[in-house]
Amino acid sequence: MRKPVKFTVFFAVFAALCFFAHGCGQSGDNAQALDVPRGYVPEIRVEVQDRIFGFGPFVGYYFKPETPGDFTRLQFVCFNERSFYTRDLPENAKLFEGTAVLTRLPDADFDLPESARINPVFFSEAPSQWLGARPEPKDAFVHFHSCYDVQGPVMTGYWIRHDAVAAFTYDMGGRVGPDSPLYHEVTPGTDKDFARIIEFDYGPDR
Repeated sequence: MRKPVKFTVFFAVFAALCFFAHGCGQSGDNAQALDVPRGYVPEIRVEVQDRIFGFGPFVGYYFKPETPGDFTRLQFVCFNERSFYTRDLPENAKLFEGTAVLTRLPDADFDLPESARINPVFFSEAPSQWLGARPEPKDAFVHFHSCYDVQGPVMTGYWIRHDAVAAFTYDMGGRVGPDSPLYHEVTPGTDKDFARIIEFDYGPDR
């Protein structure tokens, strides 16, 4: 019999993940106070069948379980911290709310990239069984981010649905242009144009 999934939350100090000189760490006259809702944290630890996985932290993202103590589904908020995601809105403006669904990607004959902390696999390159593991509605859950353990990324992670609360150009604070798969115009509502990437995360200590 499979063991039930158990969960714990790790309240960690938010770690800076910005590796770019331009567009990061800026604070200008248009900055507003960062207002993280009560109960949201930047990093969680998930216990799945006696294995401990980490998830996060990411610039501007904060998470909490939809049901207390059950991390199979998370709610999250994403802010424009340090103007990291767009130049159109003030620093620390709220950009997204959303849902993250815990999923284990099916086994596939695929060598995981390992050149950096976070390593993307685009949908065009990904095994079809990974894409088929998206929650419904599939056209809303278009971004996956793995958890990690002490050895690196694991196949368990979260499919993420981004629901925009404002209109803006997602340009990574001016660091990417229209030729980047990350760049797109965001309008309020479910962001179905969010980058279609499966990301494997080695953790913040990488």
